[in-house]
Amino acid sequence: MTETFRSSKFKYLNDPPVMSRPFSIKIDEDQCIGCGVCVRQCPCQTIELVKRKTLSERRQPSCQFACPSGVDVRGWMSVVNNGGSIDDAWRLIVRNNPFPAVTGRVCPHPCESACNRSYLDEALNINSLERFIGDYGIENGLAFAAPEKKKKEKVAVVGAGPSGMSCAYHLAAMGYPVTVFEAGGRPGGMLSHAIPRYRLPQVVIDAEIQRITDMGVEWRYNTKIGRDIGLDRLAQDFRAVFVAIGAQRSTVLDIEGEHASNVVTGLEFLRDISEGKKVSPGRKVVVVGGGNTAVDAARAARRLGSDVTIIYRRTQSEMPAYPPEVEEAGREGVKIEFLCAPVRVALNGSNKAVSVVCTRMRLGETDAS
Repeated sequence: MTETFRSSKFKYLNDPPVMSRPFSIKIDEDQCIGCGVCVRQCPCQTIELVKRKTLSERRQPSCQFACPSGVDVRGWMSVVNNGGSIDDAWRLIVRNNPFPAVTGRVCPHPCESACNRSYLDEALNINSLERFIGDYGIENGLAFAAPEKKKKEKVAVVGAGPSGMSCAYHLAAMGYPVTVFEAGGRPGGMLSHAIPRYRLPQVVIDAEIQRITDMGVEWRYNTKIGRDIGLDRLAQDFRAVFVAIGAQRSTVLDIEGEHASNVVTGLEFLRDISEGKKVSPGRKVVVVGGGNTAVDAARAARRLGSDVTIIYRRTQSEMPAYPPEVEEAGREGVKIEFLCAPVRVALNGSNKAVSVVCTRMRLGETDAS
């Protein structure tokens, strides 16, 4: 926006300021989506829409600055708001994010928390619109643009999770030949192995990955670095190597009895379900933790018919899981015990857990945990 308003001359006469003649503000309505930039530029606070800095130090709208991918939210929202082509809105999104249908379903959307429109009424529904546009792209077969010029330098990417696939996409878009090495049998990483299908259907993941394949990216599945091929070999065969192995290990509790045969980590449980294995969690299930993995595991167990209780050492306001997911879990019948921490897993003679011994907690000062 080159100039948000033009104002007539004015002067201060005591306090509050009095205009020498009526003050005029002109706004380009075709560009307005309620972002609040005009408020920050207003010299006498005539427009009381927001009372905080609208642009970041990087001179970006707050929604774009909050987005980890740096997506031009204001740009594609303007296209939608003005009745423009959804194709154009989709192409603006995928400049930074190659998975709009995925993030439209599972992203915690910090852009909405930063949306200045919330100071007027409520934040724009950015996440749902992104999902709609992402689904539109799949349904209408939209493809990524081919690079203007092919480059000779080959690049290897280790890991076919979200980070590795995004790297492969951006490199391919710049014209580099890319080969992705994946230890598992399919791409997707935690998208495919940890997020339940009721939240993120596999068909959506596959459709968005297919676009990257269509760009010429080569996939090497069941190839583990250090076992099937070494980094020294990659360094010889490729100009650059991007390592995106992810964080696949779960946190252990380090309490007595946690290694019982029927005690599993949340990621193991969710991975078994996503791979189609027969999973029977039992009549009663206890889930320890308050993050997204814990809530996903609890909801998945509940959908398998179990009576599920989450135990969390703090209160609901400290839970790192997305609040809407916690609310959905409650509606589905998942119970949550707050200020409760496990100290021991009680076992029977067959080395199976039969109960969890807990202690009551109380909130203290914020610490590293």
